[in-house]
Order: sequence, then structure tokens, then C-alpha cells
Amino acid sequence: MIAWNGLRLRALQWSLCALAVCAMDGAVAASLTVSVDGDGARLAGAVVSLHSPAARAAVRPMTGEIDQRQAEFVPHVLPVTVGSRVRFPNSDNFRHQVYSFSPAQRFELPLYSGRQAQPVLFETPGVVELGCNIHDWMLGYVVVLDTPYFATTDAAGAARLQAPAGDYTLQIWHERLDAGPGAPVTRRVRVGAGQVERVTLDLEAARMAPQPADARLRQLQERFRSLKRGG
Repeated sequence: MIAWNGLRLRALQWSLCALAVCAMDGAVAASLTVSVDGDGARLAGAVVSLHSPAARAAVRPMTGEIDQRQAEFVPHVLPVTVGSRVRFPNSDNFRHQVYSFSPAQRFELPLYSGRQAQPVLFETPGVVELGCNIHDWMLGYVVVLDTPYFATTDAAGAARLQAPAGDYTLQIWHERLDAGPGAPVTRRVRVGAGQVERVTLDLEAARMAPQPADARLRQLQERFRSLKRGG
């Protein structure tokens, strides 16, 4: 049974299934499906990645984007490679001030609305927790990875990856898995055609901060904060 209020997660099973073999940059690669569940409950938004020295050498920067819509970060979780730049557009008609105090990337964007903010460069692997100085309930994550082999689980708790066959550290991160502040769960795996790897974990669920129930309440809170600021 899975509960998200700080109780125990029991028999959380991660299934790493090699489904096919395909050509990838001239090397034999395994096409992988990772499904995450616990007693029938699917875990969406988990970042699953495969790490090795060769994977680190294959990293290339990318560009990413986290929008701000109705006082929420969209997407809530964004995985990127080391050296990537991420834009934070504001699609709301009121101001936001995005910041992070995470060791992997500390930054603070000026208050902005109706214009583009400068992209942020993420150079250090780790989990960067995002907040907004104006709207306390806003929470998002940039997961910075030193591997190009990663995916995020969908609503069914499934993700699909491709990586050259070999030995890897399988890394799984989710905001509700309490493995330590920003810490992922890791296991050693061997990826190869026709192999199936199954790992059963016993983890703790982290308590989530409450959020306003709907956009109307958020707008009221924004008006209240604006009055307090004298604007």
C-alpha cells in the first residue's frame, strides 16, 4: 500500500525490461521500458536514468523550458543534461520571481511579467528545487544529469529509454521518495538484449507541502500580496 502522508511505502517494485535491440550511434543498444509501481499504484513524474563513465562522456548540452501558468511550474519536473540552459517564460498576467537555493544551482531571476527572463545555465549534476518569492506554494524541479540516457515516468508509471548495452548505475528520483534531501535511489544493473532486471525497494514517502485548491484562490492570494506590497 502506498500513502503520500509520510507513511511507509511497501514492496515498491521497479521493473527494468529490455524489449528490443536497435542501432544507436553505430553501437548495439537496448531499448528499455521502466515501470514503477507499488501494490498497483503508479508513480508518475519519476526521473529514471542510466549512469556510467561512457554515458558521462556522451553528454551534450540541451535547451529546456519551464513555463509559469496559473501560478504553477509547467512541467513540474524537467530533466536536463549538464551544461543545459533552461528558460522560464511567464504566461501569467502577473509577476513571478523564480529562485533556487539548491547547491546544484543557486539563482534568482528579477520580478518579471510580459517579457522574457534570461535563461539559466545548469552546470552541476543534482536536483534543483524551484520556488517563487511571490507565490509560496509554487514548487518545481530541474533534475540535472551527467548522462544522456534518461526519461520521466508517465501517468502509468512507465518510461522508455535507449542506451548502449553495458553496466550502469540505474538512478531513480522522485520528489516523494524520501532518500535524503534531493537524493536519488540507485542500483547497479546490466543492460543487454533480452535481459529483465527487477529490484524491490522499501522506501519512505516524503510529506508534501499543501497547495491552494484552485486558480481562483491563487488569484485572491496574489491580490492580497499585491496590497501588502502597496501595489
